[in-house]
Amino acid sequence: MRSPGDSADDSFSRQPRSLPSVRSGRRVLPLAVGAAVLVALGVLFPGSGNWPGALAVDVSAPLGRAGDWIIDHRDSHPLFLYFFGHVSNAVVVSVRAVYVVLLAAGWTGVTALAGLVAWRLAGVRLALTSMAAFAVCGLLGMWVPTMQTLALMVVAVAASVVVGGLLGLAAGLSPRTERVLRPVLDTMQILPAFAYLLPMVLVFGIGVPAAVLATVVYAAPPMARLTALGLRDADAGVLEASASLGATGRQQLLTARLPLARGPILLGVNQAIMTGLSMAVIASVIGAGGLGDRVYQALASVDVGAALAAGIPIVLLAVILDRTADAAGARLGASATPAAEQGFLRRVFAGWYGRLLCLLAAVAVAVAGRMLGTAQWPGSWTVSLAAPVNRAVAWMTDHLYSGVPVVGGTADWAARFTGWLLDPLRTGLQSTPWWLLLLLVGAIGVVVGTWRTALTAVLALAAIGVLGVWEPALDTLSQVLAAVAVTLVLGFAISVGAARSARAERLLRPVLDVCQTMPQFVYLIPVVALFGVGRAPAAAAAVVYALPAVIRITTQGLREVDPAALEAARSLGATGAQQLRQVQLPLARPALLLAVNQAVVLVLAVVIIGGLVGGGALGYSVVLGLAQGDLATGLVAGAAIVCLGLMLDRVTQPAKEA
Repeated sequence: MRSPGDSADDSFSRQPRSLPSVRSGRRVLPLAVGAAVLVALGVLFPGSGNWPGALAVDVSAPLGRAGDWIIDHRDSHPLFLYFFGHVSNAVVVSVRAVYVVLLAAGWTGVTALAGLVAWRLAGVRLALTSMAAFAVCGLLGMWVPTMQTLALMVVAVAASVVVGGLLGLAAGLSPRTERVLRPVLDTMQILPAFAYLLPMVLVFGIGVPAAVLATVVYAAPPMARLTALGLRDADAGVLEASASLGATGRQQLLTARLPLARGPILLGVNQAIMTGLSMAVIASVIGAGGLGDRVYQALASVDVGAALAAGIPIVLLAVILDRTADAAGARLGASATPAAEQGFLRRVFAGWYGRLLCLLAAVAVAVAGRMLGTAQWPGSWTVSLAAPVNRAVAWMTDHLYSGVPVVGGTADWAARFTGWLLDPLRTGLQSTPWWLLLLLVGAIGVVVGTWRTALTAVLALAAIGVLGVWEPALDTLSQVLAAVAVTLVLGFAISVGAARSARAERLLRPVLDVCQTMPQFVYLIPVVALFGVGRAPAAAAAVVYALPAVIRITTQGLREVDPAALEAARSLGATGAQQLRQVQLPLARPALLLAVNQAVVLVLAVVIIGGLVGGGALGYSVVLGLAQGDLATGLVAGAAIVCLGLMLDRVTQPAKEA
């Protein structure tokens, strides 16, 4: 027999159980209403999986008029004369100033300055690496194009770091600002470069300004995202201690938040450098010149060796800039070494006068080089890489494409990947009624997030149908889903090994640098030679491009897990697998979500490359729009790619908002 106290206790314990059902009801109610509306629309507009023509809007006419207006008013309207004109002039002057300084220093001065700066920041090893990297650029006969690209990238990456850092600062300090900026960053990073190259050419003309601004648009979002992530994940205990000592908001930012976020911010600088240099070839399409132009010309003549000779300096520039930025960041956060423990040269080059001595030493070497007549790299000190590389590509094509015992050739792999994964995905998506796809996306959004994120995902997918590109968008979606799945499986598996072994991470780092900075156009021809033309090589190119960012972000997240939590798990007898599954992965959840986001974004960024090798769908439409100067075709397809990215982001990222 129950006592009144027991009854009261039971009723109290039963009360919380009813709360989840109320919350779930509030979340499911909008989905039920939306489902009813979608089913009603499906009845009114019957048919197969095609989007009803009555619900589509033709935007080609207004976009065509907008393009004509820009052309007619570019030389007379105040907006172009007093704003875009000044922006263009500032970019040209900055790039030209850096280029003139590099040419004046000559190969001796540039190499000496790179070595001295690297030695002062990180020691002899990085100094020798930097000097050897610039020497390789000269040996390949690419010194002048390398200086052109370096000047362009110095300005573009600096602008990307500043713009991305300010956006990340705003997003990291204000959740409301983060929600507002999130779709903006998605659009900046997902909209294919080929789609916004045409508007930039219309506004700024062919040349350096359009190339630099296109690079900034593409390279700033990773910096912004990682800066915001670092600021949001700052240790709450440190911030509380800072506030209890009477620190103002500005003092907390400068003395607590920013130092605690140093790791993610430096990773953001790394990603800005990598993504900026990966734009070198695409920027060459609109007259940027430099190494990208050499790569583009070589690939136009199907000369893989010449393309690789121009692609290697791009990778070397990325490696040097990345290592130097990392060393500078580590130096900022490290305590000063006592003078007694420093060598003689270290003491001489310490402090502000050490920086001045480095600069004076580089100037002295540059002047000596000019006096000896060796300002330009000697033509007799060059080697040809084209012939052996072309022979190697021909051998791979002859021996690996088909007929390989047991495992089969790469053509067989491509056929199986297409037949077993890509074709069923595309057929399934395109044959599903449009209203059912919207309903499924809404249901997934509600399950993993909130009804607001589900509504955003549904509206993004519906916008694709309204734009009139439903079928090609679903074709692109099938390729993206397959490539993202492969990228995440490989990326997470490799990251676990890299996070557990510092040696494995060091060995993996140059490979990631090469994969992420080597222009997609360079490895596109070997990929096509091995896998043929079609959607499989397009997916392979996307995986190679997106994998490094996923590995870097996931490894960083796993490494930054609180050591005290791991030590507590080990003291309780947890195995390595249990520590990974129950401690590291849950605590690294923000980084894992960001890795998924970057996988989606970067795979979508390579969709246009897939359009060049038979991937078709939206990527081909974007390239066709740029080639024909058709603003409507390129922008509509680019907007559809953005909508796909927004939809995928909302159904994979909203769990943190739930």
